[in-house]
Amino acid sequence: MAKSNQFEDRVDAGEQLAAALHTYEIDADITLAIPRGGLPLGRVVADTVSTPLDIIVAKKIAAPRNTEYAIGAVASDGSVWRNDTAIQQTGASETYFEQEQAAIAKQANQKAIRYRENDDFPDLTNSHVIIVDDGAATGATIQACLDQVGKINTTSVTVAVPVAPSDTVKMLEQSADSVICLNTPQQFRGVGQFYQTFEQVSDAEAMSYL
Repeated sequence: MAKSNQFEDRVDAGEQLAAALHTYEIDADITLAIPRGGLPLGRVVADTVSTPLDIIVAKKIAAPRNTEYAIGAVASDGSVWRNDTAIQQTGASETYFEQEQAAIAKQANQKAIRYRENDDFPDLTNSHVIIVDDGAATGATIQACLDQVGKINTTSVTVAVPVAPSDTVKMLEQSADSVICLNTPQQFRGVGQFYQTFEQVSDAEAMSYL
């Protein structure tokens, strides 16, 4: 659990995550942060556990007429995760989902190239991988990242987030080898409510952590 109901900022959350990873003796060869909000935490975690820092990019597929509600997500390599229950509840058609998937996969790929200044995803073969973000609501983007990493012969994959609903953590545990989550509140409206300072991270700031 976190020291209080709120983290001071992303750096504080990263420090607490790093301490938890040390406590649970999580092996690590590389830390992958999800831009943009995950990079301030990823920098702290990578420095603390002495790994390189890189990125893994995924973007949510939003419901029709509701840009905040994820019905899926797609990673920069095209790996897609679908929330079939959400798709059905929102009335999203297969045509809508496939069109959004194609467009957003292209956006995610362009973002990954812009951040790395190349198209070289790190070689994760036989590696212990940590995936870091500043929190998870539905877990859609993290799940798409796990689907991408799942295609690679890694040794282990750990998801590390400061806060997420318990049902999201349970979902992620089905795909990751372990999930470190500091706070699983019963009342969850959004990730930002658990930070005293939760300003938007610009692309320029996010890239500076790399």
